[in-house]
Amino acid sequence: MTNKMNPYEKNEYTEIIKWENEPPSVVSQTINFVMKPVTWLVGKVIPHKAIQGALIASNYLAELATDSNDIKRDGEVNKIEDLRHKDLKLSDKLANEVHNWANLIASVEGAATGSAGLTGLIIDVPSLITMSLRVIHKIGLCYGYECHTEEDKMFVYGIMSAAGANTVEEKTISVATLQTMKVCIAKNTWKKITEKASTNKYGVEVAILTIKNLAKRLGINITKRKALQAIPIIGSGVGAAMNLAFINDIAWAARRSYQRRWLEDNDKIVVNSKAN
Repeated sequence: MTNKMNPYEKNEYTEIIKWENEPPSVVSQTINFVMKPVTWLVGKVIPHKAIQGALIASNYLAELATDSNDIKRDGEVNKIEDLRHKDLKLSDKLANEVHNWANLIASVEGAATGSAGLTGLIIDVPSLITMSLRVIHKIGLCYGYECHTEEDKMFVYGIMSAAGANTVEEKTISVATLQTMKVCIAKNTWKKITEKASTNKYGVEVAILTIKNLAKRLGINITKRKALQAIPIIGSGVGAAMNLAFINDIAWAARRSYQRRWLEDNDKIVVNSKAN
């Protein structure tokens, strides 16, 4: 931390550190223990390969569906990138509005598909992934970051990876990877690091960001959360609650990750620049 932060920024930096060190939600772990047979069934209905395909398609759809006009209007800027150096409190306000909107939509969608039991999951899971990616893209806009390059896309997947972590170890690796990605984006060294991934110390971090590994991680996380939704009688309420919890995790991961990136880009905190 540096002395360049104002009181508001210092408080948010404390919250960023707190989020980075928080263990993943225990909701999925508890459900997995109680509902193991149903969890297995849901995993068969929504295999990891299906989630992998949904991730690829959904990121493209999320980019297309993410409108920036309302963010520019409410942020009173002509270009999204102007928010990158304007005011963290303003960006947080914009992000909070996106966060609240996403929670509401996720609950409604989860309730609608949850009432259909297993059949509803086939529709719900790809929709949930698309919504998650759209939320990340939209929150990125609030801090001045548009997703145009391959590096930016990998940063988005990195946020998904952190939010979908199933263990403390997974989250720790994901957070460290996000740090590496930010340095790579700033230095335009992503291509070089990717080429050397098999031989240098960042190989594991780069590998964890591949679509295949992310799909597996999300598959485990979503399947655990969706186990109770497979039971039609209670599926509606559970669908709403679990979608809300998942999107809430996604939104906070995006907000904390982009907050840190904003603070670093404005020289408010020191960037670890050893990713060469």
